[in-house]
Amino acid sequence: MHAVVRRKSEMGRRRHVVVAVLVGLLVAAATAVAAPQVPCYFVFGDSLVDNGNNNVIVSLARANYPPYGIDFSGGPTGRFSNGLTTVDVLSKLLGFEDFIPPFAGASSEQLLTGVNFASAAAGIREETGQQLGGRISFSGQVENYQSVVRALVTMLGSEAAAAARLRKCIFTVGMGSNDYLNNYFMPAFYSTGSRFTPAQYADALAAQYSRLLQVLYSYGARKVALMGVGQVGCSPNELAQASADGVTCVARIDAAIRMFNQRLVSLVDQFNDKLPGAHFTYVNVYGIFEDILRSPGAHGLKVTNQGCCGVGRNNGQVTCLPFQMPCANRDEYLFWDAFHPTEAANILVGKRVYSARLSTDVHPFDIRTLARL
Repeated sequence: MHAVVRRKSEMGRRRHVVVAVLVGLLVAAATAVAAPQVPCYFVFGDSLVDNGNNNVIVSLARANYPPYGIDFSGGPTGRFSNGLTTVDVLSKLLGFEDFIPPFAGASSEQLLTGVNFASAAAGIREETGQQLGGRISFSGQVENYQSVVRALVTMLGSEAAAAARLRKCIFTVGMGSNDYLNNYFMPAFYSTGSRFTPAQYADALAAQYSRLLQVLYSYGARKVALMGVGQVGCSPNELAQASADGVTCVARIDAAIRMFNQRLVSLVDQFNDKLPGAHFTYVNVYGIFEDILRSPGAHGLKVTNQGCCGVGRNNGQVTCLPFQMPCANRDEYLFWDAFHPTEAANILVGKRVYSARLSTDVHPFDIRTLARL
């Protein structure tokens, strides 16, 4: 029996070495380029891409402790993953030498190449995530970006110089997950589920989102990728709470999210049609995850319905506990904890966001194409 356990452990280590080598090759291939494909990259979002902004906030939504970052060179930085996030993957594919730093504590020099404004538990609605404590809502992230633009105007000498630089930059915006997970489908804390039908809620979210996205545009953002909301109903947390067998995704949650995503596609079309010089695109994260779930083995994954670490059914009751021992074969897991993907999954998604594998992955173009426009 001990020999079998040792063999399984050795196999897990070997598989992890393979993933580490692949990540190294990904980074090396990207950094071999003399210069980034765009001068700067700005990130807006929630815990899926937060890389440390919540570390300085009084909040329960923090990941600056082990085992988070167990496979990341910088250790537990605040990333809600064992390693890379999707924006880390994108930054390397875009040719940046370093990962895009968090806005919190960023230097003036780093502002020139872009910063990450994302905040765990944040949503489009101001109240979203409030039961978890402090967080920077999308409107707060937009305000922080406005302060960066003002700093760039000073650094570059004029509004025209700042605008000329910003129009070449990539912006990724991924909001909405918490507006469902930590708002609409949390009746113990929020009344939105009883006050809005799913269609009404999607309309209200999209309208507020649209206003803030237009503020970004008015402050120089031109190449903007809207990351759709993924299949929240398939997360270990929702499977643990609302799936009869712990495997079947929660249909009512995913149906509501599809309504919101459909409105994002319409927003992209409207912006591209009406805003001069705008190049917006929609990234179908929902569809990419759906494709992965349809044939996980083809993507190197074996476990799709439970977290690599966590507590309770599906390891989905809470996020990873401090210093908890995670699974050894994390490169075979879709989810790292109750809500967030593993590095392996983030690499799969990030590569498809950058260069679409299927025509349905993006609308109308992927990040690689966006960078060239």
